[in-house]
Amino acid sequence: MHFFSCNPDSTVSKSHSPISVSQPSFLTVPHSPSLNPRLAALSLSLPCLCLLPRRRHRHRLDDLSLPLFLSGCSDSLPFLSLRTVSESSPINMSLGYAEKLSYIEDVGNVGMVEHFDASHLLREKIERLAIMIKKSKHLVVFTGAGISTSCGIPDFRGPKGIWTLQREGKALPEASLPFHRAMPSLTHMALVELEKAGILKFVISQNVDGLHLRSGIPREKLAELHGNSFMETCPSCGVEYFRDFEVETIGLKETSRRCSDEKCGARLKDTVLDWEDALPPKEMDPAEKHCKQADIVLCLGTSLQITPACNLPLKAIRGGGKVVIVNLQKTPKDKKAALVIHGFVDKVIAGVMDQLNLQIPPFIRIDLFQIIIMQGLSLDKRYVNWTLQVASAHGQKATLPFIKSVEVSFLDKEDYKAAILDRQPFRLKRRTAYNKAFEMVLKLNFGDGCGCSSLEIDVPVDFKGSTDCFNFDKDFIFQKLREKAVIESKCGQNDVIERKTILTPRGDVTTYAIVTNLVHHSKTSKSSPDSRSNGDLKRRKPSFNGTGSSGKRSKVSKCKSRS
Repeated sequence: MHFFSCNPDSTVSKSHSPISVSQPSFLTVPHSPSLNPRLAALSLSLPCLCLLPRRRHRHRLDDLSLPLFLSGCSDSLPFLSLRTVSESSPINMSLGYAEKLSYIEDVGNVGMVEHFDASHLLREKIERLAIMIKKSKHLVVFTGAGISTSCGIPDFRGPKGIWTLQREGKALPEASLPFHRAMPSLTHMALVELEKAGILKFVISQNVDGLHLRSGIPREKLAELHGNSFMETCPSCGVEYFRDFEVETIGLKETSRRCSDEKCGARLKDTVLDWEDALPPKEMDPAEKHCKQADIVLCLGTSLQITPACNLPLKAIRGGGKVVIVNLQKTPKDKKAALVIHGFVDKVIAGVMDQLNLQIPPFIRIDLFQIIIMQGLSLDKRYVNWTLQVASAHGQKATLPFIKSVEVSFLDKEDYKAAILDRQPFRLKRRTAYNKAFEMVLKLNFGDGCGCSSLEIDVPVDFKGSTDCFNFDKDFIFQKLREKAVIESKCGQNDVIERKTILTPRGDVTTYAIVTNLVHHSKTSKSSPDSRSNGDLKRRKPSFNGTGSSGKRSKVSKCKSRS
């Protein structure tokens, strides 16, 4: 089973500097006679035809990976949940997106038959594709929902697709993992390696799951045609913010947060399109440019039915390039393709990487959190009223989705009482003598989908002292943590990346980075075949290391506030 990681580098400049930052599949709705067509449509994710005045902006957003998750349903609504189509555990998706979609009836053809190439034919096609890629000078990859099904994010039109099952009135099993913890598949990580090797020039995605960005594809080499469920953007200065939580709105609406640039401060907007929204030129223009330049456009896991996006790969043909399609269902563009492969995307790409003698890099998730200590002197200046908060690095109005609870204890147990913070905001208020230094031990208990169950951090406090402020190079810290995670073959590694002082009210803010997942993807192209497909493989769970408690505390330099 794959999970999903938050990009630690939450801000992307408007010049599209790279973001560094990782899933399973299949959705279910216990059938209810009371589920009317409108609610049924809203319970899906981006899948219908929207007619707009200009053809360029007429699109059906059904080839996407979308969040769909109902938490706290009322009795009047049937329960919606997600499950993977693979053998791995499912992930919860948020209905927050789906229930805000405008109503539309036409979801197009569903129940599309899956086809599997014979084993020997599949091997021949993989070898042919590898040769084409090796000779390619400008490779572009065009992805759809099929690239994320092995991550637990459902497709729509297949035999077990969302709309297929709903149209048949079939229920979907309950989900077990949150959407924000989904992680990139073998294919996502293979594309990262191809890009680093200089082979892959550009990625065009119809999905809104954010997995290409989280996997490590540079932002300037990625077009997300239908948006990103984890991205906010500033309409004023253009800065993008990649979050570790799912943004609460869709349809390019204002969110509850503002741009962190002191010179701007404009209210941010989500980036996911609603039915009537036009494809943004910011994404479409570079996608068209690279398709025209491409000698190969490799289409992975897409039915190629959604216009105008489905016509992008054909622009390569007009320029003398070729189109290759890897999909389990037939597509309307098959006749124009130089090569069509019917097989699981992960299996095909694993085989290509074998042929190219390229390794698939591990996915390493790094999350951020802050420890904030605010203080105020009593009137007689003998005591300090202080507040501890374990908070999100994405702003005061953001939750910490990967931390379940915080246990606070003190080395001096006689003077201080321990506490358990089990609801957000994780905040503790205490009063101590001004001249009394002490040391807290914070045990962070992580939520579902994290590779380590907990982490302990020592936090020395001396209100009479002064705070050493610093801001380390994030990229350097992240790279050091990744290397250490690979060497130790586990997660839980952490480091301080920034400490700053707040003057009003007085306090200190320390930002930490921690490795919460390490996923190795083994190549499966040489494994034994699956009986349900002619030579294709059962989907395996990737190797997860560091599933227990990290077992060590992070000894932090003293956090001393100015008096």
